[in-house]
Amino acid sequence: MADSKIEGSVSSHYDAAADQYHEQYQREKLYDLAREYPANYFRLQLLINSFLTKGIKRVMEIGVGEGTPLATLGKAGIDVWGFDIAHEMVKKSKGTMQAQGMNPDHIFWGDVQDPNTYVHALKDGLFDGLMAMGVMPHVHNDDMVIKNMASMVRPGGSVFVEFRNKLFALSTFNRYTVEFVLNDLLRDVHPELKALVAKDLNSRLRVDMPPRRETIDGSDAPGYDAIPSKFHNPFEVVESFRQHGFEDVQLLWYHYHPVMPYVADQSPELVRKEGIRLEHESSNWRGYFLASAFVVEAVKKGR
Repeated sequence: MADSKIEGSVSSHYDAAADQYHEQYQREKLYDLAREYPANYFRLQLLINSFLTKGIKRVMEIGVGEGTPLATLGKAGIDVWGFDIAHEMVKKSKGTMQAQGMNPDHIFWGDVQDPNTYVHALKDGLFDGLMAMGVMPHVHNDDMVIKNMASMVRPGGSVFVEFRNKLFALSTFNRYTVEFVLNDLLRDVHPELKALVAKDLNSRLRVDMPPRRETIDGSDAPGYDAIPSKFHNPFEVVESFRQHGFEDVQLLWYHYHPVMPYVADQSPELVRKEGIRLEHESSNWRGYFLASAFVVEAVKKGR
C-alpha cells in the first residue's frame, strides 16, 4: 500500500488540475503560446496508432484523468474502463463518458497499488489493452505496480505506460543535469570526488532552473514538484517490463525540446514550432536525450 500522505498529496494535485486538464488535448491550441506545450496531444496520437493497429477491443486505463484518451478510444468502438486516485478526475471522466454516450459506471475510484480497489472490474475477464499515463512518476514501488498491471492484461494483450525520461537531464544543463550526474552516473564514486564535480557543475550550469512548482496557480494545492514525481531511466524500465513477463518492449518518445528549456523564452514561437516538428522525427535515438517523456509499449507473453 502507498503511504497515505503521499497518496493524498498526489490526489490533491490532480483534483486541483481537473478543470483545465482537457485543454492539453486540444489540437486548435497547439501553437497557442499562452498554453503549456501540448505534449499530451502527441502522446494521444501514439496511443491511438498503437491500440487501433493492434485491434484491441477492451481497455483498462489507470489514471483516467478527465477522460479524453479513454473517450477517444471509445469512439472507435473499444469497450473502455478506467480508474483514478483523484476523486475530481473520476467525476470529470464520468461526465466525459456520459457526454459521449458511454457507460460512466465503467469509471471508478481506484489505486493501482491496491488490487482490492479494482479487482471487481476483472469479473468479466482480463483486458486486451491497458494504459497508464501520468501514473508511474508518482507510485511508491515500480515493480509492484508493473506486476499489478500485468495481472489485468490477458496473454498477448498490450500495455501503454508513460514515464518521465531521466536521460533528458543530459541536455538540459540545469539542476536536473547536476542531480543526474551526482545521483546516478557517479552514485558509487567517493564523496570527495563527487563534491569536486558538484562544485564545478554548480559554477557552470543553470542550477537555478527550472523553478520549482510548489503550488498550482490560483490555489493552495501542491504543484507538480511538491508531490512525488520521479524520472525513470529508459534502459532500466525496459528491463523491468521484461522481468515481469512482457516482450516486444518498445520505447515511444514524445515532448521533444529543440533547445535547453532555460533559453526557450528567447524565441518562443520558433521553439514551439520546432518542438512540434520534432515529435515526428524518426531516428529514435535522439529521443533518449531530447524528449522529456516516453511511453513503454509492450506485449504480455503467452499468446
